[in-house]
Amino acid sequence: MLTGTDSDGTGRMIGHECGPGCIAPHRGICAGAGSRAPLVAAALTVAIAVHLTAAASMPALASEHLADPVSQQARALPVSMAKAPEKPVALRTSFISETRLGLLAQDPWSPEAQTGALHGEVLFARPFEPRNALMRYFTPQPHIGASFNLGSRTSFVFAGLSWNIDLSPRVFVEASFGGALHDGHRGGVLRDNQAALGCAPLFRESASLGYRFSERLSFMATVEHYGNAGLCSENRGLTNIGARFGYSF
Repeated sequence: MLTGTDSDGTGRMIGHECGPGCIAPHRGICAGAGSRAPLVAAALTVAIAVHLTAAASMPALASEHLADPVSQQARALPVSMAKAPEKPVALRTSFISETRLGLLAQDPWSPEAQTGALHGEVLFARPFEPRNALMRYFTPQPHIGASFNLGSRTSFVFAGLSWNIDLSPRVFVEASFGGALHDGHRGGVLRDNQAALGCAPLFRESASLGYRFSERLSFMATVEHYGNAGLCSENRGLTNIGARFGYSF
């Protein structure tokens, strides 16, 4: 089978015979089936070289892209989109921690017995909140208050510090210490229905056993004592007993 021609020096065309399955390449040279493998291998080699060259150039392009500040700014998302805003937390704006209101029996063992006193108190927040629960118990809260006698006997205004200790999530105890001023007997003529307090100011101590009905509302059984600790010639003092309700902020 004649599949190609060539020319000799005289200009005559010389045919080349190729057998079945041969390929007639350029210039009429026949290539048999056995000569296909080198061509395929060469094509694969070129393709692999091109692929490796492109892969090697990608890290360099990526590093240039990352190093480009313009590209970084283009990729950067706004803060509001990058992170969802957290739910705002209400902050305590009041320095008042709790208010108390109650009714106390005025010293049942004194000349001022059988009278009651309207008692009010404001408990302030701690100056700072210790992280340690034990230290929190030893960090006092300031307070001010008044005890107004409903039978025209001795009334008081007072101030001091209070310490609270939780015995359980609902039950707690409280102790306080401070000073007080009063409008009762400080010398001179002593009336039959009046206690001889001797002088002013006086010391005031109190103790309470409390129960929390809720996060806001609490109840306290309270005893308080006023006296001058023997610093004056007369030191009868007064001890009041009663109940108070508290409202926390």
